[in-house]
Amino acid sequence: MNVGQMQGLDYVTLSMFFLIIIGIGIWSKRSIKSSEDFYVGGGKIPWWLSGVSHHVSGYSGVVFVGYAGIAYAQGTSIYFWWAVNIALATALGAVTLAPRWPRLRRALGIQSPTEYLKIRYNVAAQMIVAISGVIVKLLDVGAKWASLGILLHGFTGLPIWLGIIVGSCAAMLYVSIGGIIADLLTDTVQFVVNLLAGLILFFATVSHLGDMGLSITSVFSQLPASNVGIFNAGRGQGSLSWTLLYFFVIYFSYNGGTWNLAARFISTEDDQQAKKAAFLSSFLYLVWPLILFFPMWCGPIIFPGWTQAQAEASLYASLAGKFLPAGLVGLVLAAMFAQTMSMCNSDMNTISAVITRDILPLFKPSLLELGESESLKLARQTTIAFTVGTVIIGLFRDQFGGVTGIILSWFAALLGPTAIPLLFGLLPAFKYCDSKAAIASMIGGLGVFALTKMGLKLEADIALIAPLMTSFIIFSLIGLYNKYVAKIKLSPEVEDLMKKLGNA
Repeated sequence: MNVGQMQGLDYVTLSMFFLIIIGIGIWSKRSIKSSEDFYVGGGKIPWWLSGVSHHVSGYSGVVFVGYAGIAYAQGTSIYFWWAVNIALATALGAVTLAPRWPRLRRALGIQSPTEYLKIRYNVAAQMIVAISGVIVKLLDVGAKWASLGILLHGFTGLPIWLGIIVGSCAAMLYVSIGGIIADLLTDTVQFVVNLLAGLILFFATVSHLGDMGLSITSVFSQLPASNVGIFNAGRGQGSLSWTLLYFFVIYFSYNGGTWNLAARFISTEDDQQAKKAAFLSSFLYLVWPLILFFPMWCGPIIFPGWTQAQAEASLYASLAGKFLPAGLVGLVLAAMFAQTMSMCNSDMNTISAVITRDILPLFKPSLLELGESESLKLARQTTIAFTVGTVIIGLFRDQFGGVTGIILSWFAALLGPTAIPLLFGLLPAFKYCDSKAAIASMIGGLGVFALTKMGLKLEADIALIAPLMTSFIIFSLIGLYNKYVAKIKLSPEVEDLMKKLGNA
C-alpha cells in the first residue's frame, strides 16, 4: 500500500469510530458523580468487562508497528515470548495478586494503586513509587502516541506529529469526561472493532495464500527457517533466556505493576470477580494473537526483501491496502487506533488517580477533603495535564530510542524497581519488608538501570531483568534481616492490613 491511499469511504469509517467513542464518553458522564466513580467505577465493574478491558489495555499500536517488524523479521517466536508469556503470567496472577486489589479497595477505600503505600510503608516510599511510576508512564504512553502517529502516516500520509495530536486529543476528550466507565465501555467497543478487523484481514490473507497454492500450515515451510520456532537462536530478544527472564517483567506488569491494569482489578466488586477477570484476559492473550500475528508472519512471502525497519514502518498498512476493499481499510486503521487509545486512555485515568490521590495531597493535604464536584474537577484537570506531557514525549520519541526502544528498554527496565514494593507489599510473606526495604530496593534497581545507560555492558536479556532482580534481592534481604536479626515488631496498621488481604 502506498502512503496516503485511503479512500473516501475509509475516512467515513474512521470518522464514525471517533464519533462513537466520543459519544460513549459523553454518555458515561451521567454515571460520574465523584472521583471514586471517575477512577474505580464505584467498585461495581463486572468481571467480564474488567477482563476484556484488561486484555485490550495490555497492548497498543506498538503491536502493529514495532512488533509487526519483529514478527516479519523473526517470525513465530514473538507469540511465545510475548503473548504466551502474558497469558501464563496473568493466569498465575489470577491466583496470587489479582484478588488482593479489590480486597485492598474494600479495606481502605483506595482509588489509586499506590494509595495504600502510605499505610504499608510510609509517605516517603509512597511518593518515590508514585513519582517514579508517573515518569515511567510518561515514557510509555508517549511511545504509544508515537506508534499511533506512525500508523496514521502509513495509511494516510499525514505527518506523524499530526497523528499523535489527533489520537491524544480524542482520547483526552472522552476519558476526561467519562472517566473509567467511558474507558471500560470504549474498550469493549474497541475490542469488537479490533476483532472484526483482525478476522477480516486474517481470512483475506488466507485467501491470498490459497491463490498461491499455500495453506495455513504449509505457509510456514515457505518462510525462512529462522522465522519458524519457539525461540530465537543465541541470546537476546526472542531467545530462551530472554523469554524466561521477560516472564518476570510481564508477571509484575500485568498483575498491577502497570497501574492501569491494577485499576481493572481494583474496580471489580470482590476477589472472585477479579480472579475471573484475570483468567478471561489470560485466555484472550493465548488465542487472539495467533489470528493477529498470522498476516505479519506471512509478510516475507507477500512482501519479500524488506528490512525490519521497513516492516515496522508500513507492514500492517500495506497488508490492509493489498487485501481489503474501500471502507475496510479504514476499519483496520480504526482497530489499530482503538488498541492504542484503549491502553493510553486507561493509563491517563489511572495516572491521574495517582497524581490526585497520592502526589498532590503531599503538598496540599486539603485536596483529600474536597467535595464530590471539586474532586471530580481536579481529576479531569490532572488527566488533561498528564496527557499533554505524554504528547511531548511522543513528539520527541527519537531521543529515547524510538518506539520499540522505549517499550522494550526504558519501560521494561524501569517497571521492576517500582513494581517490587508495590506488589510484594500486598503479600503477607513479605510483611517484614518495611519502608527501608521499599526505598532501598527502588534506589538499587534504578541505579542498575542508570549504569546500563551510562555504559555498563550487559547481555540484552540480563540488562532487561537486572533492575528488577536487583530490587527484588534488596527488598527480600532487608525483610529477612528485619524478621530474623533485628526482630522488628510490625505496626498494628500493617498487621491489620495483612490480615485483610489474606491468602489469594
